[in-house]
Amino acid sequence: MNQHKGSCLCGKVTYEIRGDFQSFYLCHCRFCRKDTGSAHAANLFSTTATLHWLTGENLVRTFDYQSSGHIKSFCMECGSALPNLQQDGKLLVVPAGCLDTKTNIRPKGHIFIADKADWDHDLERIQAFPHLPN
Repeated sequence: MNQHKGSCLCGKVTYEIRGDFQSFYLCHCRFCRKDTGSAHAANLFSTTATLHWLTGENLVRTFDYQSSGHIKSFCMECGSALPNLQQDGKLLVVPAGCLDTKTNIRPKGHIFIADKADWDHDLERIQAFPHLPN
């Protein structure tokens, strides 16, 4: 059984996941773009893994946009995205960026590309910097 650890940016919320991820998708839907402020969300999914809060569970808030099932959990201190349970607890959704340990699964694909941002194309062709440019 795989074990993963993760945390929020400020470090006040930490968690452990026991089990395997079945899928990993990059979601371009308008909700995920708003949630992340970016081109897409990067989420891991599992129907068998378990989530255990190690510290800061009282700082975790969960938002269900207009009861639509688009659910986001986050740290009240720093706003970082955190794992949450969906579909009546049957689906664990983990934002890949909040993991502190490596995972052996790679994204399986882009989803909701019909909602893709108009500027989100050919990004691998633009200049890349190791740090913030001057």
